[in-house]
Amino acid sequence: MKKAALALAVLSAAATAPVLAQSSRDYLSIVGSSTVYPFATVVAEQFGKATKFKTPKIESTGSGGGIKLFCAGVGVQHPDITNASRAIKKSELEQCAANGVKEVVEVKIGYDGLSVAESKAGKDMQLTRRDLFLALAKQVPNPNGTQTLVDNPYKTWKDVNAALPAIKIEVLGPPPTSGTRDAFVELVMDEGCDSFDFIKAMKKADKKAHKAACQTIREDGAYVEAGENDNLIVQKLEANPAAVGIFGFSFLDQNRDKVRGLAIEGVQPEFETISNGSYPVSRPLFFYVKKAHVEVIPGMKEFLGEFISKKAMGEEGYLAERGLIPLPKDEYMAVSKSVTALDVMK
Repeated sequence: MKKAALALAVLSAAATAPVLAQSSRDYLSIVGSSTVYPFATVVAEQFGKATKFKTPKIESTGSGGGIKLFCAGVGVQHPDITNASRAIKKSELEQCAANGVKEVVEVKIGYDGLSVAESKAGKDMQLTRRDLFLALAKQVPNPNGTQTLVDNPYKTWKDVNAALPAIKIEVLGPPPTSGTRDAFVELVMDEGCDSFDFIKAMKKADKKAHKAACQTIREDGAYVEAGENDNLIVQKLEANPAAVGIFGFSFLDQNRDKVRGLAIEGVQPEFETISNGSYPVSRPLFFYVKKAHVEVIPGMKEFLGEFISKKAMGEEGYLAERGLIPLPKDEYMAVSKSVTALDVMK
């Protein structure tokens, strides 16, 4: 007990004698986003092979779950880094600070398209964000045309939009702890919701009611929470050609022999359309670093250097080969400079 307390005290102070911390944990502990997981894993494997340090241990917990673990405290029993497919929230940073995690470094690694995909044996639907909102919201505008909301009555895609096939709405997607779910709500549900003027007007009159209308997903079986394992969604789409799945572009890119992306507003999810901004559903990806651990956990500074290197995150880096959309040159240089200096979030 005394040794553990001493090790924690040393780490909390980011002391210059890391031996105690090394005796407790001599590898990096990383948690968080299932979308960032494959990118972090590639960097970790490269890092483990090319350096004297151990390969980091990475767990896919979802962005929200990872941030919660990350913010729980400073010390070797807590993760050093959390991956996130959305930006950390102000409330989460405040929780970090309340638990002693007062210095957090944000690392934006690139961009990702949020893919709506199906089996290659599916109907190849052409969807809009309005279609997806009407298919998945708990409440939708009354089909009789009045400016009221009713419980979602739609059973098939054709019910939503006469141009779509008459197949049952079944969407496999991430749970509330996932950054992909947060991004889907923000980039798809909110946008589709605000295509209705009377709901959009609610934003000024009653922010809470607007949020509930736009962001509450139905719970009658049309949306199926498939956990944090995106590979499992791919497998389920293969088994059910009538279903649609939601996951990051990298998983689509790596499974093109099994699934295909559906066009959103007429634009396919592709490397080029995400990088040039024409694909309407894209987002930045991040990881967050506990600065107090950097000088204490063996190899942490070197791991950061590997991740932000041009050979990894650059335009022709090995992460781009895995489906990550690289940062524009100026943004990459700014991120590299900030991370090298370990600039903390304000």
